[in-house]
Amino acid sequence: MIKTIDTSMNIHEILEHLPHRYPFVLIDKVVSMELGKEITAIKNVTINEPFFPGHFPYHPVMPGVLIVEAMAQAAAVLSFKTMDAKPNDESVYYFAGIDNARFKKPVSPGDQIVLNVKIDRILKGIWKYTGVASVDGDVVAEASMMCILKAIEK
Repeated sequence: MIKTIDTSMNIHEILEHLPHRYPFVLIDKVVSMELGKEITAIKNVTINEPFFPGHFPYHPVMPGVLIVEAMAQAAAVLSFKTMDAKPNDESVYYFAGIDNARFKKPVSPGDQIVLNVKIDRILKGIWKYTGVASVDGDVVAEASMMCILKAIEK
């Protein structure tokens, strides 16, 4: 039986369940989560992001691939919490595929991205998700993603 929670996580709790660190942590807060089902997380986009000086300096736009990465990081938190596990130095949570990625509107400094990620299925250690990123209620990006937890070869 999968237990259900409906709670938020602050950045300290997120860092316990995500292997990424600055400057590549792309979620700031978890608003809600239902283990084994879905997560809603927040990414606050600021002008201080390390990619803005090089990604259209006179018209800063968050790269679409980083929006998809933010969705994947939310998926990773959901997966680790669902497995009741934490990242460690013996394994890595890899992207296995990205399908149907669509970018609908640009994301700029000052925007708050709401990331909603749902687990579609878990089969033989491969997790499949559907992610939607929104700003002010408008979809800015969406994608289907696959991830897998793999042992690190030493």
